[in-house]
Amino acid sequence: MTDGDGIDVTAALIAELTRRGETVAVAESLTGGLLVAELIRPAGASNVVFGGVVAYNTSIKASVLGVDANLLRTQGPVHPEVAEQMAEGVRYALAVDGSAASIGISTTGVAGPGPADGHPEGTVFVGLSLGDKTWSVALHLEGGRDRIRAGAVSEAVRILSARF
Repeated sequence: MTDGDGIDVTAALIAELTRRGETVAVAESLTGGLLVAELIRPAGASNVVFGGVVAYNTSIKASVLGVDANLLRTQGPVHPEVAEQMAEGVRYALAVDGSAASIGISTTGVAGPGPADGHPEGTVFVGLSLGDKTWSVALHLEGGRDRIRAGAVSEAVRILSARF
């Protein structure tokens, strides 16, 4: 992923996270593995990226990532708190040698076509968990399914890069 100046944003992010000694675990729903694939694209990513969980089925969000089942039942999978719990949960689900990843990032939303769970196509939440802070960012993306999924990946990388 390059920015307007032709800089490989993902490679720069991986280099900075390596320099800082940070590690990343990824939880994805609508992006279906595209985000972790982008993060491992640059050389040296194995120093930073622990791995990813594709929790496309809502039940997997609860059973593997620890998302509150009642939250999923009452709010559905497209919700800011779901994204936050996915980001936090994946840090521990993919712990290496008993150590959680220092950063968790997640994507959940509606890629389309059409609305789902009462949300319009293009509604996306990116969750981030870093240290003792966890938050989410709401996105409203346009375009078809492929464009929305690619946009969610680009925005997730941009959001994480802005933090570092």
